[in-house]
Amino acid sequence: MSGGSTDGSLIPRYGRARRDPSLAVLEGLHPLKHALRFHATVLEVLCNDLANLERLADQLAPDVSAQMISLAREVPLDVFSQLAPLTPSTGVISLAERPAIDPAAALADPRPAPVVLLEDPRDLGNMGACVRVSAAANAAAVLTTGGHDLWHPDALRGSAGLHYALPVARLPEGLPPVPADRPLLALDPAGEDLDPATLAPRAILAFGSERHGLSAELLARADAHIAIPMRPGVSSLNLATSVAAVLFTWRLRPQTGARS
Repeated sequence: MSGGSTDGSLIPRYGRARRDPSLAVLEGLHPLKHALRFHATVLEVLCNDLANLERLADQLAPDVSAQMISLAREVPLDVFSQLAPLTPSTGVISLAERPAIDPAAALADPRPAPVVLLEDPRDLGNMGACVRVSAAANAAAVLTTGGHDLWHPDALRGSAGLHYALPVARLPEGLPPVPADRPLLALDPAGEDLDPATLAPRAILAFGSERHGLSAELLARADAHIAIPMRPGVSSLNLATSVAAVLFTWRLRPQTGARS
């Protein structure tokens, strides 16, 4: 993809790439590091200082440093500064293919691992943070409803590129029929307190927005309602913090045995 491009053509091309549903724009070293580590098809790596990128890669991503540098091309500073709304402080920006994700296949994953469902999330950085913690906990997938693109560059920056570590997809038609062995658990302040001993390992964990919570439709569809125990007077948690609390309750429960 980089071979025939002139420096002048890069600025509009990266602008178009941000709206291309087949591409992912990776802003910074950490998203690129994780994309390479989890076998993304990286099409192009641009930097503003190749020697500095090599130093950073050797320090922060030694396992993929050679691959990163083999893909990298230095471009002038005035061009690089226009490739993203906020210039990456690590001096690197990349293009990669988005993987084709089948939500039905993700829901059918046989591992004893939960699926995270975010209903109509609004904050792209927070969406990315949910992906990041889900990857860390080894969840089966992250699925969203609503109009926001889960693969937006801001979300990819929030996940540090860990979209490539697990299936991540938006459900344009809402949650489809789910396997019988995947109970739908709705995070609801009025629900029963979260209990590690009874948290189903293959649950679909549904989280609503901080302001509105889950929809009445999804609450009615849920098999159970659970709540994160909190100090009185604290009204809610950040979405990514809620996802982390529930996922690591599952991950660290005594009954888990061998890690999935």
